[in-house]
Amino acid sequence: MLIIDVPRPRKCRSVSHEPGATYFKPRGIPMTELEEIVLGFDELEAVRLADLEGLYQEDAAAKMKVSRQTFGNIIHAARAKIAEVIVGGKALKIEGGVFKMRGRRQFACSACKHKWGVPCGTRRPAECPQCNSPDWRGD
Repeated sequence: MLIIDVPRPRKCRSVSHEPGATYFKPRGIPMTELEEIVLGFDELEAVRLADLEGLYQEDAAAKMKVSRQTFGNIIHAARAKIAEVIVGGKALKIEGGVFKMRGRRQFACSACKHKWGVPCGTRRPAECPQCNSPDWRGD
């Protein structure tokens, strides 16, 4: 009998900040020569709460709606990735993760898999802003 260990699905993390830019690279090195490290939006939020706002892990975890242990794991992984980017001269791409933007409605394109959000109180989008497909889903 074969037993497969299936990991638990990740709990949705609450994120309240969109970055001004989602890509950073070392100056003077062509993109074709760079290795890319991906930092999830949830990891970026953990760095923002802990390192910019100076929150204790317990308070930051509550804002992200995760346990303190989970927050500790997220911030540890995020800091390791950022260190690898800086020390190794790599590119940093911010995307993905299991999260929901606070105060925003979330949408995902069925065609290109692009995810985006709009402020609560705005109209539903007619199409995906990335590929212009009308085939999207949202909350």
